[in-house]
Amino acid sequence: MKQVYFDNAATTQIRDEVILAITEVMKVNYGNASSSHSFGRSSKALVEKSRKAIASCLNVSAAEIIFTSGGTEADNLVLRSAVRDLGVNHLITSKIEHHAVLHTIHQLESEYKIRVSYVNLDSKGEHDYSHLETLLQTEDRTLVSLMHVNNEIGNILDIKHVADLCKTNNALFHSDSVQSVGHYKIDLQDIQVDFLAAAAHKFHGPKGVGFVFVRKNSGLKPLIFGGEQERGLRAGTESVHNIVGTEVALRFANDNFEEEYKYVKNIKQYFIDTIKNEIPAVTFNGNSGDINKSTYTLVNVCLPISPKKAAMLLFQLDLKGIACSKGSACQSGSNKSSHVLTEILNEGDLAKPSIRFSFSIYNTKAEVDYVVGVLKEFIED
Repeated sequence: MKQVYFDNAATTQIRDEVILAITEVMKVNYGNASSSHSFGRSSKALVEKSRKAIASCLNVSAAEIIFTSGGTEADNLVLRSAVRDLGVNHLITSKIEHHAVLHTIHQLESEYKIRVSYVNLDSKGEHDYSHLETLLQTEDRTLVSLMHVNNEIGNILDIKHVADLCKTNNALFHSDSVQSVGHYKIDLQDIQVDFLAAAAHKFHGPKGVGFVFVRKNSGLKPLIFGGEQERGLRAGTESVHNIVGTEVALRFANDNFEEEYKYVKNIKQYFIDTIKNEIPAVTFNGNSGDINKSTYTLVNVCLPISPKKAAMLLFQLDLKGIACSKGSACQSGSNKSSHVLTEILNEGDLAKPSIRFSFSIYNTKAEVDYVVGVLKEFIED
């Protein structure tokens, strides 16, 4: 059976170079990075080398990179400490954020009785920056949390504009950038974000590891207590092999950006052109159908299928060897509809199946032809 992996927004295939680097570290550098003997010092040196290389990719200092178990922990660390330790009593976000942000904010609202404001969105899921500016006109200590690239519809936040608005209004700015780090060149000297979350498995690195950028002198306090690892911000023995894997993955993404960006963008455009030609009634959710207004890595399509038939679509695609998603991987096991699409689609379109297809350097145009052919066959059957 032919197999096609079009769910790269959920996780990506690990690069061979990353696997080799991880394997070598696991065999040779197995010392605890907190130990003072030579085995520990060897591991510690690798961790700091990786920290420095990652910082260089983002144009920040090594001290501003804190390793975590992934994006979810990074988001929780920033949001919870901002309220608990930095005096933030007003959070501004949107209703199409990842649940790592939304569920954390809901919990903080319940625990600390903080004020939460939501930026207005249009029918494409675009943020109303004028409304954001209005929300920032407050005496409250405010933190804005808006994701750089939406993981379901691919919309791209004007992250520099938001950072500038926050700076002008003396607000903190946190961005869940899990879908953009490793896929875009990000200069954090130019973009004055205070906190930024990333996860290695989104850019062909290992799972269970990521990092948070914490701008110098932020005052952030730890979420996990114990040892003094990670500048005292993240206790626990460092996963040295995964940290090295993160560095290698990000370095390869950074060094090969132009070539890989062009290749994947071409795959996405070919998918858009092919599906529009073969299934003319298809529509695209958010800005995902516009290559110039959305990330080059994914599309989210609304298919002209009856609700009754739609219930079997993902199952049938899986039988044909096609991996894709009805939303984020975090909710794929749930029967709940996407909270992102619920915010931007009308009832008629919500009743139709919407599928996210996401691409990587390991995909081909031949795979696009196969997937669109299977979709067309299912619709016409």
